[in-house]
Amino acid sequence: MEEIQAALNAHMDLMADLVGNLTVELRSGLKPAYENLMGFYHAVNWKESWLIGLISFHALLLVVVILSRKNINFQMCLFLLALGGVYLAERLNHLLARNWRSFAGQNYFDPNGVFLSVLWSGPLLVIALVILVNTLFSLCYLIVKWKKAELKHRARAARKKDE
Repeated sequence: MEEIQAALNAHMDLMADLVGNLTVELRSGLKPAYENLMGFYHAVNWKESWLIGLISFHALLLVVVILSRKNINFQMCLFLLALGGVYLAERLNHLLARNWRSFAGQNYFDPNGVFLSVLWSGPLLVIALVILVNTLFSLCYLIVKWKKAELKHRARAARKKDE
């Protein structure tokens, strides 16, 4: 019994060391990510009208998605449009990289498309995820409603059979 207790204590000590090391690594690992995010934030002129318009577009689209959450067909159209926007992001990045002087103060559109991925595709994917979760909840509700109707139908059929 003492051997089991000793093995259990050794295992707990090992787990405590692993958790301690993991938390230290996470703290040091998140600092460079935070610094990169702050560098990105400060490198962008957020007062440019096209950026304000883009952010407003995403906010408006999210409001439309939330307000139309009961209309699944409309939501599916929005879902496909959002994913279509993500699909066309690479072409949009090339187009905007060629014409950035006409609307922006600096060229944000690198060949890898990081900026456009963060400010165009990222919000569209989040909106698509909101639509997908809403659709799954609606389907769950529909399945429950259908099952209740089926049980009521079976109960009525059983009552008629007994009479």
